[in-house]
Amino acid sequence: MQKAFSKKKTSTPENRKKSVRLKELLALELRPDLRVANGLSRTNSIVIVLILFGALVAILETEPLISERWGSLFVVFEGILFLFFLAEYIGRVYTANYPDLQGNVRGRIRYVFTFWALLDLLVLVSFVLMLGGATFFLVRVFRLLRIVRIARLGRFSKAIDLILEAVSSRKFEMALTFGIALGLMVLGASVLYALEAENQPEVFGSIPRALWWSVATLTTVGYGDVVPVTALGKIVAGITAMLGVGLVAMPAGILASAFSEAIQKRKQAEKEKAQH
Repeated sequence: MQKAFSKKKTSTPENRKKSVRLKELLALELRPDLRVANGLSRTNSIVIVLILFGALVAILETEPLISERWGSLFVVFEGILFLFFLAEYIGRVYTANYPDLQGNVRGRIRYVFTFWALLDLLVLVSFVLMLGGATFFLVRVFRLLRIVRIARLGRFSKAIDLILEAVSSRKFEMALTFGIALGLMVLGASVLYALEAENQPEVFGSIPRALWWSVATLTTVGYGDVVPVTALGKIVAGITAMLGVGLVAMPAGILASAFSEAIQKRKQAEKEKAQH
């Protein structure tokens, strides 16, 4: 009995060492932030291919002619994808606290509530809910959620981080631009309401109704389904359209400048890191 106990005790550190090594290998395969070499790991390359394939399956399923003929095959594909992404999710949660070798669960808990982890969980839940037999409307919603898989590609791209950094550094300017756009939309709708309400009450009979025209004009989309008929209304519409051109260009210029600065900062940081 004593001998068996002693054998079990001496084997524990070995098992722990193997467990740590397994976690390290799994973390290097699943987490791009730990990877030293350029490019993606084999596992993450497979994940990207399956994300794109899953999105393609979800898109094709919306076509009745295809889904009626190959519906059972799509179910098989979705089942395989679900099992793979479930295993991937569990693996990411398991390695979230690496390189903490003490088994601290705080890192895992923090990871579970991050944007990408919640997105992964949302995709998995949407598949399960579809199997539960949902209404026609909910089926469409769940199919849309499954296409969200493609957004998970963002975790593998440094460019996404640069974009987020650029947007974050220009939060005030973007908020100001949005405020100006909102003000111009309401102003344009109010003026057209005053000028066109009598002639076209069905589309300009109230400011909320006129807002549709204002949005389409300021964003330079110009559907043409709602147009002013009075002379003053057409003049205001022309001015609004010209303002819309500048309004669209403004955030584009702000983000382009911020993105350029973010790239320069990243290059400078990498250069300083290489020197040290």
